[in-house]
Formats: sequence, C-alpha cells, structure tokens
Amino acid sequence: MPDFWLYFQIGLKHVLDLGGYDHVMFLMALTVPYSFKDWRNVLLLATLFTIGHTLSLILSVYGVVRINSTFVEFLIPVTILITALYNIITSGKKAAKTQSINFVAFTTLFFGIIHGLGFSNYFKIIINNDSDSKLAPLLEFALGIEAAQLIVVLTVLVLSFIMQGALKVQRRDWLLVTSAFVAGVVLPMIISAEIW
Repeated sequence: MPDFWLYFQIGLKHVLDLGGYDHVMFLMALTVPYSFKDWRNVLLLATLFTIGHTLSLILSVYGVVRINSTFVEFLIPVTILITALYNIITSGKKAAKTQSINFVAFTTLFFGIIHGLGFSNYFKIIINNDSDSKLAPLLEFALGIEAAQLIVVLTVLVLSFIMQGALKVQRRDWLLVTSAFVAGVVLPMIISAEIW
C-alpha cells in the first residue's frame, strides 16, 4: 500500500506542480468552454486525457514506442495552443456549443498521448526495471493524474461559475479571455523550444 501512495502522489504532483504548469494550462483550455451542467462531458474529456497519457506511458515504459523528447517537448505546448485557438475560433458559433463531443474527445485522447510521452523518460527512471512491477505503478500514477485533473477541472468550473454568475461576465468573453491567456502563456514556450 505505501507504493500506491507514492505513485499516486507523483501523479498528483505531476499535474499540480506550478513549475510544470503545461498540464494545468491544457486543462484550463479544455474545461473553460463548459459549465457545471456539462459535468459528464468534462469528466469524459479529463478521463480520455488520462487514458491517452497512461497509454503512451505504458508503451514507452515497455519499450514499444521511442520518440525524441525534444520533439515531444515542442508538441506539448502546441497541443495547448491548438486547444486555446479552437476555443477562440468556435466561441461565437452556436453550432459549436451543441455539436457532438466526438471531435473534441478524439483530439483530447490524442493530446493525452503526446503529453504522456513527455513524462515517459522521467517515469522510466523512478520505477523499478523489473517488468513485472511496472504496470501497477503506472496505474497508480494514472489515478493520481486523474485525481489532480479533477481538482483543476473543478477549480476552472468554480471560477467560471463565479465569473459568469456572480460577476456577470458573458460566457463568450470569459472563454475568449481565458483562452487568450492560455495561448499567451504557451506561445513563448513554442518560440523558445529547443527544436528550433
């Protein structure tokens, strides 16, 4: 049981670490279009992101996938920027609000795979090399990721409720400002990436 808490806490800290705020930025951009009444969709998206993240970790830890970390570290802020820009582009369209969640769900799963690859090298260092003991830590870590993501998602939903409910900020304005903020934070990460 102590190992469970170890890897669970590593998952929590991976998402909630203010030094590695890319995960929080992605979750902000992913959640801001929704409100509490959309909790099922938001939960689905957060879980799909965790599944993608965990799948790529499993494939990497077991040596099935190897990818250049410089390329992945470039792609992570790109996925965040794409999510923020998608929000900005679709913010005024009524069809976007009522459209099927399939496109966003598939994209979120794919982006989770990319984000998981970014953490895979570090994760390989912290787990034992014994192949029998790799799956349990990966799943324990995934539960920590999911719990932390739910904390971020809930925080964004509460902020949205306060801004739109108590402070009477229009939904579209809140979406545009938050998405523009996220884009502004990650753009310098893309420009300063080692890939250039």
